[in-house]
Amino acid sequence: MNTPLLSLGLEGLMSWVEARNWPRFHARQVWRWVFVRRCRDFSQMTDVPKRLREELADHLDFFSTRVVREQRAKDGTCKLLLELRDKETIECVLIPEQERRTACISTQVGCGMGCVFCASGLNGLARNLDWWEILEQLLHLSERLAPAERLTHLVVMGMGEPLANLDNLLLALRWATDQQGLGLSQRHVTISTVGLPAKIRQLADLQLSYHLAVSLHAPNDELRNRIVPINARIGIAAILEAADYFFQKTGRQVTYEYVLLRGINDGAEQARQLGQLLRGRRAHVNLIPFNDVPGLPYRRPSDAALAEFMTILRHHGVSVTVRKRKGSEIEAACGQLRRQMRNQAKEFSVATEPIVVPASMV
Repeated sequence: MNTPLLSLGLEGLMSWVEARNWPRFHARQVWRWVFVRRCRDFSQMTDVPKRLREELADHLDFFSTRVVREQRAKDGTCKLLLELRDKETIECVLIPEQERRTACISTQVGCGMGCVFCASGLNGLARNLDWWEILEQLLHLSERLAPAERLTHLVVMGMGEPLANLDNLLLALRWATDQQGLGLSQRHVTISTVGLPAKIRQLADLQLSYHLAVSLHAPNDELRNRIVPINARIGIAAILEAADYFFQKTGRQVTYEYVLLRGINDGAEQARQLGQLLRGRRAHVNLIPFNDVPGLPYRRPSDAALAEFMTILRHHGVSVTVRKRKGSEIEAACGQLRRQMRNQAKEFSVATEPIVVPASMV
């Protein structure tokens, strides 16, 4: 099995080329072919010496992942199921909207946070993704764009808890935002988290321009402990303190994601509590009506409940929007396609015991 090209990084590829007695600048040529020209065949890299192209093909693979299923919705949303070298699978999504081309990517195989409504974690956590496995998702999605199009935005909201794999994520984002990589603006990257205070602070101290989205889903600890079990070890107060710290260090307004579950967290009282919690903070609430998942008992809120929830938040001076539903007919909610494929194959090999989260994370 050959070494994945991206796993070397640009500096590593330079060393690889140099060790074979070629000038280092050829590595930059290869890197540009991959990221800018979307080339996936070494033989087509016409400004690279033929013998070097042959050596590259003999020893390196373009991808460590492969597309095993692709689905497209009428609204243009495209979802990929990728198989990793260890035969595990992950999901990523391309979301076109007006001039935007947004990629949604995964950071882990499965998830160990245990959110009760999320398909990603129904079979637990298998492992973290390596940084090049994260980055490869963006290359696969970019291949689905027209030649003149480029990815414009990135949301790290797919399978897994991004901050539980922060080191690999940061390496991937380096090349996603580098001008020698995909060239995305840091300000167009959003990292979602269930709320790991120590990791939020670590990210804040880097003073990068990434946007932070906290998956809150409840306005009090009693309810959040039921919806997001890891909260019992953290608490909303600690999450808000870390989020405030993030804003102080970066100047970036924090978004609070709130999935509305009918009859559970979508009532007027919960809206009032959330409004009181966030009043006076530089915060934005993104309400997400639940997408029904087969096998789960939760349901989408009524339109009336959604409208009332928004009205109450605005009465408290809280900025709020409702996330548009995209790709519903292709099961675009993270984890649904992977779970469907696993069920069809009757492969339930991923451990279902709760993940043990190190105390340093929370």
